[in-house]
Amino acid sequence: MVQGEEKQEEAMSFWEHLDVLRGSLVRMVLVTVICGLIAFLFKDEVFSIILAPKYDDFIVYRLFDRISKGLTGTGTSHFSVQLVNTGLAQQFIIHMKTSVYVGLLFASPYILYLLFRFVSPALYADERKYSVRVVTWGYVMFLLGVLLSYFLIFPLTFRFLGTYQVSEDVTNLITLDSYMSTLMTLNLAMGIIFELPLLCWLLAKLGLLKAGLMKRFRKQAFVAILVVAAIITPTSDAFTMLVVALPVWLLYEASILIVKHAYREKVF
Repeated sequence: MVQGEEKQEEAMSFWEHLDVLRGSLVRMVLVTVICGLIAFLFKDEVFSIILAPKYDDFIVYRLFDRISKGLTGTGTSHFSVQLVNTGLAQQFIIHMKTSVYVGLLFASPYILYLLFRFVSPALYADERKYSVRVVTWGYVMFLLGVLLSYFLIFPLTFRFLGTYQVSEDVTNLITLDSYMSTLMTLNLAMGIIFELPLLCWLLAKLGLLKAGLMKRFRKQAFVAILVVAAIITPTSDAFTMLVVALPVWLLYEASILIVKHAYREKVF
């Protein structure tokens, strides 16, 4: 930002700042709505991706099948899970909710850009540099968490629970609403959890967190991770909890290395 613009920014009143914020919020909502409408119109393409983990030819299942054939000579068993709808308007409501979710996901880079552009004039040059790094890595880590959930955690959870039977006389009929709520909850939860290394990095930069402290409370952290995994998992089974807890534990261990590297450096 040039010097003239900085002076103009400093001279802006509270109401002028509020007007700028309102304009940014309007653009955020507008872009999200447009992306959501596009997702709504491309229903077949969107739901072919969302429903892909329910088929036994999903990429993760085929990968595990190849690994099983290489190790034991026999592949994994095929499975079939049927989704059913139990509400008159449920499919349309799910279509609407999914479109909003996808629209927000695709609009999020622009939303982050507008938020950063709004707050950046109040930051010093070095603060602005670290802010760009934080926003960029925060978004990347969130996407990595969503992708891990979609390609690994949710498929393993769905295959295990969707095919689990207490008796052959009992057939599993999974509702579409249950499928979607589990998928969305896991994706969102893993996206947020993947911000852990970034949060630890920020605390280390500010001198509020040390690697030694994290190592000392490693056992307590493991118990806390199990508790959090039990809370955020939409299903109440131990299998899903462990599938979620394992990558979180790996993130914690990675965060120790990040904190150890970043602690002595100063942000401001």
